[in-house]
Amino acid sequence: MRCPFCEHTELRVIDSRAVQDGNSIRRRRECERCGRRFTTFERIEENLPMVVKKDGRREPFNREKLLNGLRLACRKRPVSTSQLESFVDSLERSLIAAGQREISSRSIGEKVMAGLRHIDQVAYIRFGSVYHAVEDVEAFGRLVTLLNHDGTGSDLQSSSDDQPKSDEGSS
Repeated sequence: MRCPFCEHTELRVIDSRAVQDGNSIRRRRECERCGRRFTTFERIEENLPMVVKKDGRREPFNREKLLNGLRLACRKRPVSTSQLESFVDSLERSLIAAGQREISSRSIGEKVMAGLRHIDQVAYIRFGSVYHAVEDVEAFGRLVTLLNHDGTGSDLQSSSDDQPKSDEGSS
């Protein structure tokens, strides 16, 4: 590891604490050269499944990509970062527990939609409008109607296509 300020490799750990239900460790470090302090986080590396995109491409599950999509959906909403991180932690645990080597981005998107329904209804609509590539008022209305039904959006059909157009935010 290198100091983010001077790139020196000799660092000293000042403090270590368990965070997020014991799934990661927060460490305060100090650079031996410049004396500046910074924080690092260590997480257990899990064997998450590969995500199969709509076009057939495969890519590793990307926690940050999913969190960024959720942050956008929850922007200016009363949803804390810790709520979003807990939600993604729970999603990751369920993916690991399922033991699958691959999962479709559509399946992840549906799980996210179901979870967002309970976290924040406005975020649900925002995420769903991107996930389902809502392009007209009728499709948007169907998405709002789904909020009062199953919450996954799995039966939403856009006037142009019944598949999600974009994998944005659904890792």
